[in-house]
Amino acid sequence: MPNCKRRQVGVSVCVAAVCLAIAGCGKGEKEEAPEVSVQAAPAIKADISRVVITDAIIFPVAQSAITPKINAPVKKFYVVRGQKVRQGQLLATLENRDLSAAAMDNKGAYEQAEAAYSTNVGATLPEENAKAELDVQTAQQELDAQQKLYTSREDLFKQGALPRKDLDAAAVSLAQARSAYNIAKKHLDGLNAVGKQGALKSASGQLTSAKGKLLNSEAQLSYSEVRSPIDGYITDRPLYPGEMASTAAPLLTVMDISQIIAKAHVPQSDALLLHKGDKSTISLAGLETPITGKVALISPALDPNSTTVEVWVQAPNAGQQLRPGTTAQVAITAETMKDALVVPGAALLNAKGDQAQLMVVDDQSVAHSRDVKTGIQSGQQVQIVSGLKPGEVVVTEGAYGLPDKTKVKVEKAESPSAAEGTEKDKDDEARSKDNAAKSKGKKD
Repeated sequence: MPNCKRRQVGVSVCVAAVCLAIAGCGKGEKEEAPEVSVQAAPAIKADISRVVITDAIIFPVAQSAITPKINAPVKKFYVVRGQKVRQGQLLATLENRDLSAAAMDNKGAYEQAEAAYSTNVGATLPEENAKAELDVQTAQQELDAQQKLYTSREDLFKQGALPRKDLDAAAVSLAQARSAYNIAKKHLDGLNAVGKQGALKSASGQLTSAKGKLLNSEAQLSYSEVRSPIDGYITDRPLYPGEMASTAAPLLTVMDISQIIAKAHVPQSDALLLHKGDKSTISLAGLETPITGKVALISPALDPNSTTVEVWVQAPNAGQQLRPGTTAQVAITAETMKDALVVPGAALLNAKGDQAQLMVVDDQSVAHSRDVKTGIQSGQQVQIVSGLKPGEVVVTEGAYGLPDKTKVKVEKAESPSAAEGTEKDKDDEARSKDNAAKSKGKKD
């Protein structure tokens, strides 16, 4: 019996020891749970800008499709496509011999009207007026003489020294003289009141009409010379000398591309953030450095077809790097926040609107899930409005699917040069192995 009891006690002690050992092993495995390797970065204070990025079409700052004002064959072109021209430069001439003849004819008519006006004002009207005044004076003298004669005969008739018929003859002569005087006086008054002004107006009207015809013919003649209204380059010249130029189609096209305008359409929500003068950049495939410009216009109305707002960005075009009609990308800086709390955009998880999550690494290298509120997102950075403090470390790579309160090991991001070196080493090692294998095969 005592032996049996001792054996039972021994077995119990062994079982207990095994259980303690198993329990110890389990506890040891928990404490030695493997760490998850991640990459992380601290939240820092920095300036961040809200940037509106969209596609745009390049247009010249000024363009003129020159359409002739007369229908005539092209006599000569003085420019070719691609040539630089200045404002007022003669570009082409149209056939104008008929117009030149008409201008010469109207010039002669104008000179005749001008001479007639000078003659009327300087000679004819003064002569007529002087003649009318002389007629009035003569009629007045004749009237005075007849009046005296009648008075004298009337006195003699009353004395009985003159027959009645002589008195009647004197009365008739007096009436005729008074009528002649009235006619002459009326003619003079008419010249002074109406005739002179009418004659002046008639002569002036003829002169004005002749001058108008001359100016019209000269204008028609000038239309045969096509000149550039702006500085720029000839971008289109569809006709050849001898072909008919029409008032319904452009003869030449001139573009000023010293500056360009990038016309873009942005959503209304983005347009509300923009202001005239906002800094912008224009990028283009094959263009090493973006061109800097400014917002020149924000349309006050929506495009009815796309319900977007048209925005113009104007920029200098040194070297004509940007060509009209090209599609480019425009980045407009709408708002800049100074000393904002920013983290890499790759750190955001479950982002929805301005709400997101971050995995924040504490001093014990444990990652904790945290809700944050975001603000401006620009490129690879995002503003954190609330939920994070400056200096706190957030997981930037390896956070997806990472459980809360997980032990992590923060690794430094491998630089591109180091990565290239590693890949090169691997390639060299692989080549060495291949060469060794080939050498061994030859020996065999």
